[in-house]
Amino acid sequence: MILEGILAVLLSPVCLLLITLGVIVGIIFGSIPGLSATMAVVLFLPMSFGMEPINGISLLIGLYIGGISGGLISAILLKIPGTPSSIATVFDGGPMAEKGEAGKALGVGILYSFIGGIISVIALIFISPSLADFALKFTPVEYFSIAIFSLTIIASLSGDSMINGLISGLFGILMAMIGIAPIDGYMRFTFGIHQLTSGFDILTVLIGLFAVSDIIRFSHQKAAGQKGQVTEYKIKGFGVSFKEFKEQFWNMIRSSLIGLGVGILPGVGGSTSSILAYSATKNASKYPEKFGTGIIDGIIASEASNNATTGGALIPLLTLGIPGNTVTAMLLGGLLIHGISPGPLIFKNNGVVMYAIFTALIVANIAMLIFEYAGLKYFVKLMDIPKNILFPIIMVLCAVGAFGGNSRVFDVWSIFIFGVVGYLFIKANISSTPFIIGFILGPIAEVNLRRALMASDGSLLPFLTRPISALFLIGAVVSVALVFKKKLKEKDRAVPDAV
Repeated sequence: MILEGILAVLLSPVCLLLITLGVIVGIIFGSIPGLSATMAVVLFLPMSFGMEPINGISLLIGLYIGGISGGLISAILLKIPGTPSSIATVFDGGPMAEKGEAGKALGVGILYSFIGGIISVIALIFISPSLADFALKFTPVEYFSIAIFSLTIIASLSGDSMINGLISGLFGILMAMIGIAPIDGYMRFTFGIHQLTSGFDILTVLIGLFAVSDIIRFSHQKAAGQKGQVTEYKIKGFGVSFKEFKEQFWNMIRSSLIGLGVGILPGVGGSTSSILAYSATKNASKYPEKFGTGIIDGIIASEASNNATTGGALIPLLTLGIPGNTVTAMLLGGLLIHGISPGPLIFKNNGVVMYAIFTALIVANIAMLIFEYAGLKYFVKLMDIPKNILFPIIMVLCAVGAFGGNSRVFDVWSIFIFGVVGYLFIKANISSTPFIIGFILGPIAEVNLRRALMASDGSLLPFLTRPISALFLIGAVVSVALVFKKKLKEKDRAVPDAV
């Protein structure tokens, strides 16, 4: 059964061609701001219905892997996360590109995307049933505690001013609350504007804060109309020396495990895993002050974690029939259409298909590595385009991407609104990272808090009496305390220097 499933992919030219096609199309969708792996899978899902089950599912897997990884291209070159999963890649990838190290940043991102993806596939193959059983122990109580623990990242990513970081984070939570409230459907902060009923889409927020705000900032500089910088793309291998690889080994493992764990939890997503991994790497680093200035540590953390999330999200899908994110929800539809019912008996009833899926995941990650590396020098050429030509093209792509998500002109206006917000943040020296963290994690915390309180008749005791929940809440307190301790030490050191 195992050999049959593997050979069904490796010895089928049609299947290999579909995986390759899926990866290439996925990379394109992931690299264009506003498009995403989800959109790629949605568009190709109807095409897969008329194919053989293994071929159809392999195509969708190729789109998934390519789409998630493709986001690093625009995140590094344009400082725009191509997908929400690539948010943290911008933090150090963008500065590296500005310093003329776009080739090295892309090479590092591609390599560790591949490694994170392969680690998640290995986990999917060997320990998926056990991990899925553990994930079942999570109730809304645990999800709320995880969200609170994750929100403490704001403290470590606030930059020089903790107050500015908190303001940014709270503003992000406030923006996420606009629209229909979860659970009871109450209308909040819409001010009678019906377009606000659905709130703001995460992609429009990301495009506005990272892309439009940067374009506004550059338009005020004299160099905006000059030629683009000449970027060196001739790198040895993937731009990582053996010494650097050894130094970053634990960063790679830690970030991959974070991505794998977050992927297993339904509804959390790659954007959360990349930010969590980035924060964990920064806190464990001997030089945290360098993060955000352009170092490979941040890129490795983000890309290893968000690509490890792909395999992690498939674990509850295949073993329990529970999709971990939007893309796997689409994959669930594809499986069901082909008569494959995910669940504990899938290995018994559809063993050949399962091992074909495992093989397709490995092949898709290899194809992603090959095609992204092959296109490296062409990607970097984007940096050489004069800004007065590049920026209008970016703006058009941003507008198309914003409109394509929900087919709303309102979303196009939203990117300009958040572009202005991002520009004001820059002028006021306020980091936009806490805003994004609050915007993503705020709704997760709110939904699960309300569900938990409904289940416990309003009692807060379960948050403290359930071991996993209590562990994350204690971790949140410790995390904030360590950041404050670190800030006080920095302040004490700064006083004698000033004297």
